[in-house]
Amino acid sequence: MKTFLALFMGSPGQAPGPGDMSPEDMQRGMAAWGAWMETHAASIVDPAGPVGVTKCVSQRGVEDIRNQVGGYVVVRAGSLEAAARMFEGHPHFTIFPGDRVEIMERLPAPGA
Repeated sequence: MKTFLALFMGSPGQAPGPGDMSPEDMQRGMAAWGAWMETHAASIVDPAGPVGVTKCVSQRGVEDIRNQVGGYVVVRAGSLEAAARMFEGHPHFTIFPGDRVEIMERLPAPGA
Protein backbone atom coordinates (compact mmCIF):
# COMPACT_ATOMS: atom_id res chain seq x y z
CA MET A 1 0.00 0.00 0.00
CA LYS A 2 1.11 3.53 -0.76
CA THR A 3 0.55 6.66 1.29
CA PHE A 4 -1.16 9.75 -0.15
CA LEU A 5 -1.57 13.34 0.96
CA ALA A 6 -4.99 14.83 0.19
CA LEU A 7 -5.32 18.60 0.28
CA PHE A 8 -8.75 20.15 0.72
CA MET A 9 -8.70 23.18 -1.57
CA GLY A 10 -10.75 26.32 -1.86
CA SER A 11 -10.84 28.93 -4.60
CA PRO A 12 -9.12 32.32 -4.56
CA GLY A 13 -11.48 34.86 -3.03
CA GLN A 14 -14.00 32.12 -2.32
CA ALA A 15 -17.09 33.16 -0.41
CA PRO A 16 -19.11 32.21 1.46
CA GLY A 17 -17.02 30.18 3.88
CA PRO A 18 -18.08 27.51 6.39
CA GLY A 19 -18.71 30.27 8.93
CA ASP A 20 -21.41 31.64 6.63
CA MET A 21 -23.35 28.34 6.57
CA SER A 22 -26.57 27.89 8.49
CA PRO A 23 -26.26 25.84 11.70
CA GLU A 24 -28.37 23.12 10.04
CA ASP A 25 -26.12 22.94 6.97
CA MET A 26 -23.01 22.95 9.17
CA GLN A 27 -24.43 20.08 11.24
CA ARG A 28 -25.36 18.17 8.07
CA GLY A 29 -21.87 18.75 6.67
CA MET A 30 -20.11 17.63 9.84
CA ALA A 31 -22.28 14.48 9.99
CA ALA A 32 -21.42 13.69 6.37
CA TRP A 33 -17.72 14.32 7.01
CA GLY A 34 -17.83 12.03 10.05
CA ALA A 35 -19.54 9.33 7.98
CA TRP A 36 -16.82 9.68 5.32
CA MET A 37 -14.16 9.30 8.02
CA GLU A 38 -15.88 6.17 9.40
CA THR A 39 -16.25 4.65 5.93
CA HIS A 40 -12.53 5.13 5.22
CA ALA A 41 -11.20 4.63 8.77
CA ALA A 42 -9.06 1.64 7.77
CA SER A 43 -7.31 3.75 5.11
CA ILE A 44 -6.73 6.91 7.15
CA VAL A 45 -3.13 7.26 8.34
CA ASP A 46 -3.49 10.78 9.77
CA PRO A 47 -6.94 12.39 10.08
CA ALA A 48 -5.27 15.83 10.26
CA GLY A 49 -7.86 18.58 9.79
CA PRO A 50 -8.14 22.24 8.87
CA VAL A 51 -5.16 24.57 8.55
CA GLY A 52 -4.81 28.20 9.54
CA VAL A 53 -2.98 31.32 8.43
CA THR A 54 0.03 30.77 6.18
CA LYS A 55 3.57 32.18 6.41
CA CYS A 56 6.04 31.88 3.54
CA VAL A 57 9.77 31.67 4.23
CA SER A 58 12.13 32.38 1.34
CA GLN A 59 15.34 34.26 0.61
CA ARG A 60 13.26 37.44 1.01
CA GLY A 61 12.49 36.46 4.61
CA VAL A 62 9.13 35.68 6.24
CA GLU A 63 5.95 36.92 4.58
CA ASP A 64 2.22 36.52 5.09
CA ILE A 65 0.61 34.83 2.10
CA ARG A 66 -2.75 33.36 1.23
CA ASN A 67 -3.10 30.00 -0.47
CA GLN A 68 -5.99 27.70 -1.33
CA VAL A 69 -5.26 24.90 1.17
CA GLY A 70 -8.05 24.55 3.74
CA GLY A 71 -6.95 21.29 5.34
CA TYR A 72 -5.48 17.87 4.70
CA VAL A 73 -5.71 14.17 5.46
CA VAL A 74 -3.21 11.34 4.87
CA VAL A 75 -4.62 8.07 3.50
CA ARG A 76 -3.31 4.70 2.38
CA ALA A 77 -4.41 3.04 -0.88
CA GLY A 78 -3.12 0.66 -3.53
CA SER A 79 -2.77 3.37 -6.18
CA LEU A 80 -3.27 7.06 -6.83
CA GLU A 81 -6.47 6.23 -8.71
CA ALA A 82 -7.83 4.26 -5.73
CA ALA A 83 -6.93 7.09 -3.36
CA ALA A 84 -8.65 9.62 -5.63
CA ARG A 85 -11.82 7.51 -5.76
CA MET A 86 -12.09 7.75 -1.97
CA PHE A 87 -12.86 11.44 -2.34
CA GLU A 88 -15.57 11.24 -4.98
CA GLY A 89 -18.65 12.99 -3.59
CA HIS A 90 -16.75 14.19 -0.48
CA PRO A 91 -18.67 16.69 1.69
CA HIS A 92 -15.78 19.18 1.32
CA PHE A 93 -17.25 20.18 -2.04
CA THR A 94 -20.75 18.67 -1.98
CA ILE A 95 -21.96 20.36 1.24
CA PHE A 96 -19.20 22.74 2.34
CA PRO A 97 -18.02 25.54 0.05
CA GLY A 98 -14.75 23.77 -0.82
CA ASP A 99 -13.68 23.62 -4.45
CA ARG A 100 -11.80 20.34 -4.79
CA VAL A 101 -9.50 17.76 -3.16
CA GLU A 102 -6.00 17.32 -4.60
CA ILE A 103 -4.33 13.95 -3.96
CA MET A 104 -0.65 13.14 -4.36
CA GLU A 105 1.54 10.20 -3.40
CA ARG A 106 3.80 10.78 -0.41
CA LEU A 107 7.19 9.57 -1.68
CA PRO A 108 10.12 8.44 0.48
CA ALA A 109 12.80 11.04 1.16
CA PRO A 110 15.79 10.70 -1.19
CA GLY A 111 18.50 8.61 0.38
CA ALA A 112 16.21 7.27 3.10
